[in-house]
Amino acid sequence: MRIYAIGDIHGHLAELERAHRLIAEDRERVGDATARVVHVGDLCDRGPDTKGVIAFMLDGKARNEPWIALKGNHDRLMEYFLGDEPRLDPYMMVGWTWFHEGVGGVATLRSYGVDIAKKERLFHLHARALDAVPEAHRAYLAGLPVSFETDAQIFAHAGIRPGVPLAEQTETDLLWIRHEFHDDPRDHGKLVVHGHTPVKAVTHYGNRLNIDTGAGYGRPIGVVVIEGRKVWQLTDAGRVKMKPRAPGK
Repeated sequence: MRIYAIGDIHGHLAELERAHRLIAEDRERVGDATARVVHVGDLCDRGPDTKGVIAFMLDGKARNEPWIALKGNHDRLMEYFLGDEPRLDPYMMVGWTWFHEGVGGVATLRSYGVDIAKKERLFHLHARALDAVPEAHRAYLAGLPVSFETDAQIFAHAGIRPGVPLAEQTETDLLWIRHEFHDDPRDHGKLVVHGHTPVKAVTHYGNRLNIDTGAGYGRPIGVVVIEGRKVWQLTDAGRVKMKPRAPGK
C-alpha cells in the first residue's frame, strides 16, 4: 500500500503547500489519486502562519481529502492553552511555558493577530486568544489523533516506547519521547515513521524513519512516499530512494 508522509510543519504554510505539490506530482506519475497523506504533527509554533496552516488543513478536510494529521507536542501545547482554562503541559521543563522563546507560542498567537502586552496577566491573554482563534481551529487541534497504523507502518509524532503495544502507548510518549526510542535498535514489527527531533535530512534508520527536517528552524519540510518498507524522498526532480543507514552510523 502506498502512503505519503509530511514532516513537522511549524506554521510554514508555503512549505506545506510545496509538500502537497510534490505529492500531487508523484500521484500523477504513478496514477494514484487515493493514497493517504499522513502529517506527523506540529502544525503550529515558531513559523509565521499557524493560522494559515490550520485553515489549509480544515479546507482539505472539507474537501474529503485523504489526509491524516497527527497531534504533535506543539499542537498539544496550543490546545492546552486554549482550553477553558490555560494548562501547562507537565512534560515541559520547569520554568518553560508555551511562550518561552524556544517553544514558539508567541509566533502562533501573532498569526491570529494577538501580540502579548508587556506585563499582561495570563487570564487576560487567554481571553483575548479565545476571541481571536476560531472555535473550528480549537476543535480541530483537540480532535487530532496521536497515532496511525497500517499493515506495514506506525506513524506517531515523536515515536513509540519500545516494547509497548501501540494500544498501550501513552499520549505523552507518542508526542514527546526521544532517546528511549532513538537509542533502541530493535525491530518494532513495523516501520515507525515520526518527526519531533529535527535532522538535517530525512533519515532511514531501518527500524524507524525520521522526517522532521527542521521546518521550525527555516529548513524545507520533509516529504516521503512509502511502499511497505521502501521509502523515497520526494524532490523537485522526483523520487530519491532512501537506503537505511548502517548500524552505528
